[in-house]
Amino acid sequence: MTEHTLTVAGVAVDTRHWIGGRRVASTETFTDVSPIDGSTIGEISRGTALEAAAAVAAAKAAFPAWAATPRAERARILHAIADGVEKRIEELSIVETTDNGALLRSHRRGVIPRVVHNFRFFADWLLKLEHEDFETRGHTNHVSWDPAGPSVLITPWNAPLMLATWKVAPALAAGNTVILKPAEWSPLTASLLADIAAEAGLPAGVLNVVQGYGSEIGDALTSHPDVRRISFTGSVPTAKRIAESAANNLTPLSLELGGKSPLLVFADADLDLAVDLAVEQYDNAGQVCLAATRFLVEESVAEEFTRRFVEKASALKQGDPRDAATDIGPNIHPRQLEKIDGFVQRALAAGARAVIGGHRKDGQYYAPTLLTDVDQDSEIVQEEVFGPVLTLQTFSTEEEAVRLANDTRFGLAATLATGDPERAERVTAQLVAGTVWVNCFFVRDLQAPFGGSRHSGVGREGGTWSFDFYCDVKNTVTAPNGWKNHG
Repeated sequence: MTEHTLTVAGVAVDTRHWIGGRRVASTETFTDVSPIDGSTIGEISRGTALEAAAAVAAAKAAFPAWAATPRAERARILHAIADGVEKRIEELSIVETTDNGALLRSHRRGVIPRVVHNFRFFADWLLKLEHEDFETRGHTNHVSWDPAGPSVLITPWNAPLMLATWKVAPALAAGNTVILKPAEWSPLTASLLADIAAEAGLPAGVLNVVQGYGSEIGDALTSHPDVRRISFTGSVPTAKRIAESAANNLTPLSLELGGKSPLLVFADADLDLAVDLAVEQYDNAGQVCLAATRFLVEESVAEEFTRRFVEKASALKQGDPRDAATDIGPNIHPRQLEKIDGFVQRALAAGARAVIGGHRKDGQYYAPTLLTDVDQDSEIVQEEVFGPVLTLQTFSTEEEAVRLANDTRFGLAATLATGDPERAERVTAQLVAGTVWVNCFFVRDLQAPFGGSRHSGVGREGGTWSFDFYCDVKNTVTAPNGWKNHG
């Protein structure tokens, strides 16, 4: 072990940046704290504009060779990275749980295996990526995807490695080089990913990882003239700053932002299913951008829905996320907990009623909360809380349900519970959302487009949409009989 190595639940993690195929320390550090018990995990290298410039320079230098690497070889290396992740699922799971407080059982069973799938999916999709040639007045049109260049990927803290590799995998598959900037509240598994990628044979400079505060390193990355793509997942205010920073260079952006998604429950729905979907919104302590945090329930079943929901939600166990019996863990940071409680207390002061919860618990834990008697234009209905806080409103007609569902500045997702397929078709056609789930929740396929409408984002990623973003899509038009002088 060295002064730059932490031991986290028995796993060695390097605290330095990964730039140009080597570890680079900063003169300053920031403290990484576990949300489970508030204990200090360790000191992490705190990047500045200097490290940002070095990472972009390394990515720029590595780009020509990586872009020229045949598709089959790029795919092979991505599969090798997936192999490396697969071998270390247990280590990555315990480190990520320690770092961000999400359930260990979820990391083991779904989240980290999804990291493996991210790399395998985009490696395989790369090999079949094509557009059928077509003719225009006898001329042949051929569509191709050319690597765009160094890509800055700025990722959130609620599912750090999974959401990072949702961007890293297609960017690398496309032939781009990457500068990954993980969230400062959960940086550790990004460092481990750098080790795994290097062991898999990814050339130096193709993946770079820089840690630190967005306010200190972010602008240096997003305003850099050599950056060709920026993908960001996070808050609307930060996205606006990134867009301003990137504007001078007209750097293309993909932004996946906040949500205030509805769950519409109609009287003809299977109420047991609807309640199951509703309780699922407490997943990851409510720290899920896609969560349907606004329950819109038809008046005739609202009382029964609420009774069943309270019964089921009250049975959830909140506590240490490393315990297999735990259903809800901590919120990530004291600042986030303060934000969550502020929303709830202001809502209660304005007349809302807490059916369950409505208060902090010990440490960084917030009681699962459901608020009723809320106005449509109230802060608690209109703004993203990003914690285990849900609201319930009622409606009397289908038209009112759609109106309430669409009446926010967001449009990331929506969930619909109904027993009428014709109603489902009518309502989903009117909902403003990037993803709509009907009688289900969080079913996602990597080949599907993903992104948000309105203030929930710009652009779509997933399947070919990811390659459309990370590449310069080119159309080559060839004249007929143009080879008379050849040979």
